[in-house]
Amino acid sequence: MREILPDPDFIIWTGDDTPHVPDEQLGVEPVLRIISNLTHIIKSTFPNTKVYSAMGNHDYHPKNQMPPEKNNIYEQTTNLWHDWLHAVSKETFKIGGYYTEKLLNQTGFRVVVLNTNLYYDQNKLTENIKDPADQLSWADKVLQDAAKNNEKVYIIGHVPPGFFEKKRDKAWFRKEFNKRYIDLIQKHSAVIQGQFFGHHHTDSFRMFYSSKGSPISAMFLTPGVTPWITTLPGDILAYYLNLTYANKVHERWKKEYRLTEAFRVPDASPASMHRVMERITSDKCYLQKYFEFNSVNYDLTECHADCRVDHVCAMREVDFEAYEKCVVKEGGSSTAPVLFTLLLSLMLSLLCLS
Repeated sequence: MREILPDPDFIIWTGDDTPHVPDEQLGVEPVLRIISNLTHIIKSTFPNTKVYSAMGNHDYHPKNQMPPEKNNIYEQTTNLWHDWLHAVSKETFKIGGYYTEKLLNQTGFRVVVLNTNLYYDQNKLTENIKDPADQLSWADKVLQDAAKNNEKVYIIGHVPPGFFEKKRDKAWFRKEFNKRYIDLIQKHSAVIQGQFFGHHHTDSFRMFYSSKGSPISAMFLTPGVTPWITTLPGDILAYYLNLTYANKVHERWKKEYRLTEAFRVPDASPASMHRVMERITSDKCYLQKYFEFNSVNYDLTECHADCRVDHVCAMREVDFEAYEKCVVKEGGSSTAPVLFTLLLSLMLSLLCLS
């Protein structure tokens, strides 16, 4: 990354630093050591760059079980990120793994880093708690104050609300937390400039709409810088690393795409991202282009009818009930014969190339 952009304004680090392995292969000390190693690498590579860092569900031991109160891993991670955190940020981070600061200490811009692992449906410690670590109440107050101070806000987290586009009906948040997060975004959309999350290891986005149906916010889901199952490494600037070439010759990050060029929109505003989603929904060429970007050009198969439903509904509907209605509305399971599917895929490729 330093070769591409040696002096970035700031870095967003959306978490999940440890290997995705069974708990018995890790422990508290190995998890903290890995976070420490990566922190050192980032500080050494970008010594003068501000980093806004969120914890992922694997940045704890046992994985996913992030507690809604003070604990050793929050405390030790705060110490590791000492240079990146203001004094007040350290206090809230020790309590619940979240914090807020002015963006680069500038007037008019703010970053809110959330610990959405508290809302993860695999987190047994928060199952019966209405507002774990009082994070939602805190975020509501921070966003209210941002409006009073005429600030625009970037929200950063790891586990996103809504559904995983690669697996139908796979949600991450518990239902009640999912609704409360959507309510928070709708209530404060006027100050929210963007949302940046991870977890999926894929390149995608999510739309948030007002009660009247107008686009009010977009959440960008960045692929991981390490691969997982069906993706190549990529970052939020849409560069990617060819692992085969890197292992045989040397690392070489290459530009994959620029959003405005690939989807013919002027920017990444909610209105523009709504336009991107509509093009993906209605145009097979845009759908296929998005689908290939989704895995960072690892999966180049055709995005068939079921695939389209899974991606379109996940992008469009973050709400549980709305997602279910979308799946029904957009169509059911594809039963096309294999030969027809292959011919259709070939025709689609030729059309998109022309």
